[in-house]
Formats: sequence, C-alpha cells, structure tokens
Amino acid sequence: MSAAPDRMHRPDSDLVDLVFDYMRERLQYDPVPLDHPGDGEHLRAQLSGLLNQDGNNPADVLKLYDHELSRAVISADSPRYLSFIPCAPTKAALLFDMVVSCASLQGISWLEAAGAIAAENQVLRLIADRAGMPDSAGGTFVSGGSAGNLSALVVARDTARRKLAEQGRPSGPEVRLRIAVADQVHSSVKNTFNIIGVEAFKVPTVDRRFTGEALRAALAADPDPETVIAVVGTGGTTNEGIVDDLQGLSEVARERGLWFHVDGAYGGAGLFAPSVRERYNGIEHADSFVVDPHKWLFAPFDCAALIYRNPQLARAVHTQDASYLDVLHTEGDEWNPTDYAYHLTRRARGLPLWFSLAVHGVQAYTDAIEAGLTLARDTAQLIRDSEHLELLFDPQLSAVCFKRNGWTNDDYYRWSQQLLADQIGFVTPTGWDGETVARFAFLHPGTTMEMVKEILDTME
Repeated sequence: MSAAPDRMHRPDSDLVDLVFDYMRERLQYDPVPLDHPGDGEHLRAQLSGLLNQDGNNPADVLKLYDHELSRAVISADSPRYLSFIPCAPTKAALLFDMVVSCASLQGISWLEAAGAIAAENQVLRLIADRAGMPDSAGGTFVSGGSAGNLSALVVARDTARRKLAEQGRPSGPEVRLRIAVADQVHSSVKNTFNIIGVEAFKVPTVDRRFTGEALRAALAADPDPETVIAVVGTGGTTNEGIVDDLQGLSEVARERGLWFHVDGAYGGAGLFAPSVRERYNGIEHADSFVVDPHKWLFAPFDCAALIYRNPQLARAVHTQDASYLDVLHTEGDEWNPTDYAYHLTRRARGLPLWFSLAVHGVQAYTDAIEAGLTLARDTAQLIRDSEHLELLFDPQLSAVCFKRNGWTNDDYYRWSQQLLADQIGFVTPTGWDGETVARFAFLHPGTTMEMVKEILDTME
C-alpha cells in the first residue's frame, strides 16, 4: 500500500532542525570560502541513483549537498569573488528570503498579495526617487536585468507601433524598427532585439562612452532616421563601469520623441552614492530604468527592479487577457505586478531587499556602495604606482581594468586558475580592444586592500 499522499506536506521537526542548523552555520561563515569549479564526471557519480522511487534519508541528502555539490559552486558572496559582478546579500536580506520561501509568498496580484506588493512598491519608490523620476513612476521586480530590459523594450516597441497607427502609417510586424545603442551595450539588450524583432542602430562611442552628440550626429547622417524608435543608455557598463552621457542621450530622445531606456543593472546602485551621483544626470528623463539589487544593493539572487515613467503604457502592453484573470482587474488601489513585465507567476522577490533596507537604513547602503567605490580608486592608484602593471581606464564606478605588461593570453588564464586553486581570489580575464587583460569588480564591503595586494603580488 502506498504512503499517504499528504506525507510530503506534514510538519517534520527533525527535517526543520536539520536544514535550519545548516542554514545557521552557512550564515555565520566568516569569511565565505570561494570553493572550486566542479568536475562533471565526479558530480554525476555522486548524484547517481539519488532520485529513486522511495527517497533517501534527509541527513544523507543534505550531507551530499554540503560536501559535494555546494563545494562545486564558486561563492559569489565571498569577499574574494572579484569577477563578473559579485553578489553580497546582507544577512537580513538572506534571512528574509527564507521567510519568502517558507511562506510561499508570491507577488502576482493585489487581490492575492497586497501586503507583499505594498512593501515592494515602497522600495521601487525609493529607487525611483533616487533617480529623480516623477511620482507617477512605478513598476515591478523581475528576475534580472535581462528580464527587465526585455520587458521595457517590448513596451518601447509597442508604444512606437501604436503611435505609427495613430498617424495613419504602417505599424505592423513587417515595419522596420530600430533602437539606438552603443557597442558597449549589454549582451542582454542585443538578445532582446532578436526576440522582439527590432534592429540595432549602432552608434560609435567616444572614449568608450555613448554620448548625445554622437547619437545626434548618427541620426542626422542616417537616410532613414524615422525608423529609430528608442535609445538605450547604460548606467554602468559591466566590463568597465562606464556611465553613458545620460543627460545628452535624454535630450536627443526628447527632441525626437524616442523612448529612453537606461540599463543600470550593475551600476544603477551608484544613484545612492553622493560621490558619483552626478554621473547619472539625465536618468530622471528615462521612460524605463532597470537596476539589479542582487548586484550592488545587496539582495539575494534573483532580484531586479524595473521602473517605468508612465506605468500605464507598460500595463497596456503586458496585461494578460484570460477569463480566470478578470477578477484581478478591479477599481481601487490594486497594483498587479504581472501587468508591468512579461511574467505572470512571480515570487515576492523584492521583499528581502525591503526588509534589509528597513532594518539597516538607507545610509548603511550608501556607506557600503561608497566603500566599493573607494576600493576601486585605491586599487587604481596601486596599479598606477606599479612598475609591471598598467591601468587601462580610470574607474568611474567599482570596476577596474588593468594589464600585466608582457603577459600573453595564456598567462592570464593560468594566473586566474592558480588564484582560484590557491583560494586567493576569483579573478577571470576579460577583453579590452582585442587584448586579454585583468579586471576587478568591487562590490563586497568585506573585500579589503590587503586581499587586493595579495592578488596583485601574484602578478610580479
């Protein structure tokens, strides 16, 4: 006779204690170890037969995860993780992420989740205020910058099509539409173009920066500028941390009636840092804006804030029509996050950030972001003073690109692999004008100059 069908859902105090003890230990790691890349053959052997008809002892499964699986995951929350863009969630955010999970908190509609949505919207309002956007601004939390860019640019495309139709001009899918971008734009934006069927209108950068002057000149020289419907500026490129000329881009966008989107997935958190705030001037004119709190706002994966200047335009595009959803759209205070991105089902992924902000206060976030900026500046100076290292670009935010004179492509990769093997740091090479170079991405407030010096010393 088979076991009762509800046995998986019954309270199990032993299982709760087992998992909570592990979480308590993990939360108290100081520092968090880097760990290592995994070996596929070894991992497959460890997992073999695990998913069987009868299940396994929970302690054995957790032990397998702890001793084998978790150690084959490089820890993005380690202060020695300096590649890509790290993740350094606060303990408060991590703990509340457990609350979101254990209570199955979703954030689909006001009818079902008004409390969660009200808290998320409070955070969205805080970010919108830092960007200088109007009181009308609003949006939703999505899984990441890729999802945010896709959702926002779908609204840009469909808003342009509606305008064309109102003017009595062809507006169907066959009509050529282009969006102005620089060559440094994030790969997710390029991917979005392929998904939504628009073309890139590529504009050359000036000193690696997308400027309003360059955009204006490119449009003036183009034989078909009317097909350009939007412009995407970057609030901190992933590789170098460069903030585009958002002021100049916004002026051209307003002159020509273009949708202005800002991808601030990594760098948008700099809006909270007084030392760099002026670099973002012009973002207040954005029609849409994305920032990933799971990057520089110290939230857990996966959390991105998508904000629209006029959310009703997004609602007209993204609201899904189905008979069982009609009850969600009523009069009153309702705010349905499902109306502002391509998603429907979603977890209340903004709540861990809300809890942490409420616990620690906004100033603590400003201080932590400024710490990363200071570390980048100090590291840049250390590199300038070195005889064998060369700084490639004065850091605008917290990314630092540099090279070791005389090294080849293979030298960088061997160096990177040895750093990780020795658990000194996770620093992967990157590209710079066709050349392989090194790059630091500072974000974790626990990263110290002593750690940086230890890594740089290995390059001598």
